[in-house]
Amino acid sequence: MQTIINNWKLLLILCATLGLAPFFPEPHLWGKLKWFAGGAHGMVFMDWFDLFFHGFPFILLVRLLVVKSLKKGAKAK
Repeated sequence: MQTIINNWKLLLILCATLGLAPFFPEPHLWGKLKWFAGGAHGMVFMDWFDLFFHGFPFILLVRLLVVKSLKKGAKAK
């Protein structure tokens, strides 16, 4: 049985919805990343939590890709 955090279809849906919401005028995560890249001046706890919350589906997706690639590499040896 496949666990929820290893379900790539669910992770793609989470990235497209929760990760990018709200979509207009720009995705929330994109705005937070630009703020963070600009030095994060004025970011408070809620902004950091927001960055983590909207970025978490992408973190899980990257984790899944790494795990799958490592398993594929181990089988090739």
